Amino acid sequence: TAFFHGTLDEVIYMCQPEGFIEKGNEDKVCLLKKSLYGLKQSPRQWNKKFDDFMKSQKFQRCRKDLCVYTKGSNIDDRVYLLLYVDDM
Repeated sequence: TAFFHGTLDEVIYMCQPEGFIEKGNEDKVCLLKKSLYGLKQSPRQWNKKFDDFMKSQKFQRCRKDLCVYTKGSNIDDRVYLLLYVDDM
């Protein structure tokens, strides 16, 4: 469900979903306002939103592994956040 919260940076249209085709308007398409599961842009948009949130919380993204965030200056009080997304 995380992908349903992503916002789109581009205009994307899709065919009317099966079962929701409006009679008399079968040739019309839908304008997407939010990302959908299965949309190629969805994972990137979700990751961008997550990254923006983590940066707003003063976490820094690791340059060598983009799935690692850190916060804190000393080793004794450093927080590590490891991001792993599995779609299975």
